[in-house]
Amino acid sequence: MRQRSLIAITAALAAGALTLTACGSRDDDGGGSDSGNGGGTTVVIGVDAPMTGDLSALGLGIKNSVDLAVKTANKEKYVDGVTFEIEALDDQGQPSVGQQNASKFVADKDVLGVVGPLNSSVGESMQKVFDSAGLVEVSPANTGPSLTQGPDWRTKKVRPYKSYFRTATTDAIQGPFAAQYVYNDAKKKKVFVIDDKKTYGAGLAATFTEEFKKLGGAVVGTEHINPDAKDFSSVATKVKNSGADVVYYGGEYPQAGPLSKQIKEAGAKIPLVGGDGIKDDTFIKLAGTGSDGDLATSVGAPVEELDSAKKFVADYKAAGYKEDYAAYGGYSYDSGWAIIEAVKKVVEDNDGKLPDDARAKVTAAMQNVSFDGVTGKVSFDEFGDATNKQLTVYAVENGAFTAVKSGTYTG
Repeated sequence: MRQRSLIAITAALAAGALTLTACGSRDDDGGGSDSGNGGGTTVVIGVDAPMTGDLSALGLGIKNSVDLAVKTANKEKYVDGVTFEIEALDDQGQPSVGQQNASKFVADKDVLGVVGPLNSSVGESMQKVFDSAGLVEVSPANTGPSLTQGPDWRTKKVRPYKSYFRTATTDAIQGPFAAQYVYNDAKKKKVFVIDDKKTYGAGLAATFTEEFKKLGGAVVGTEHINPDAKDFSSVATKVKNSGADVVYYGGEYPQAGPLSKQIKEAGAKIPLVGGDGIKDDTFIKLAGTGSDGDLATSVGAPVEELDSAKKFVADYKAAGYKEDYAAYGGYSYDSGWAIIEAVKKVVEDNDGKLPDDARAKVTAAMQNVSFDGVTGKVSFDEFGDATNKQLTVYAVENGAFTAVKSGTYTG
């Protein structure tokens, strides 16, 4: 017998029955496996995220939140005859590892859907693997527009993969939303733009820059940094000499924190602004006391302020996870629940059991999934993008991120 992770066992126990999958009993067509519990079926939801390394705070929040969704579905017996488990794999924030993980999920016929990844660059490496196998993927955090709308999305939107969905809105909206706040609300007119050359960071910086210039702002300098670097003193000097009154950084908090700190130390007492990739308390720790006034946009509204999220917040706390649900917790729960809803639809349409072509059916069902989730209404447009386009600007105030404005981008 093959034993899954402790997470999977805990999830099954929460439903009142421990279900282990027998090696010889799985359906070769991705129909889930009989678990020996009186004819019940085990369905696995894969989770891919960075569980170790610099981005693990976000990745562990994703994993735990999907685990909570699975526990909830099992406790409620939400899909008759089906016990859900999760199988979490660590992609270390690396595209090559993510691609290997995608192949592992595809090879496991019990896996009928995958939540993740965190990074858009990792998402790019996984899409074709999943699509070729007809295995649905729902990311709670990928924001690169090309993932759903193709490489030429600015001029011609074409959906590249029918199996890819996301509950997070895209940088086609997030970047301009930040630019409007910086120019109109924060009254900053001269920006120095920096990115880490990765899919997420470079794309976000580009959409911010385009909107900022359109509004009348001036880009007084640009720079690309090595995402593995920690010493940004030369860039900080360029920022100070440029006369910029704000810095926009496309990237993630492991670099954004030290970058913010070193810019201030160089004598440029100006705010650093970034996207959802920097909206984590670790950014504030790395940036130090000078980070007050720095800004970050993030997808959706603050979970703590949503009536729809009160049960999630309470249940997450009650579950006793060691790590915080972090920036993508609500979206991760909703991504997992979207897969559960799709499985429910497929089971109900097939006389209460999974069909032999369950993977294809679940992927097809995802397009029409619609429910009231933790983050609000969850549904998908013709590209697989979230229909919920809300965003929030957060400011660092007294050593903590505080929401200062929520809304949608008006182009």
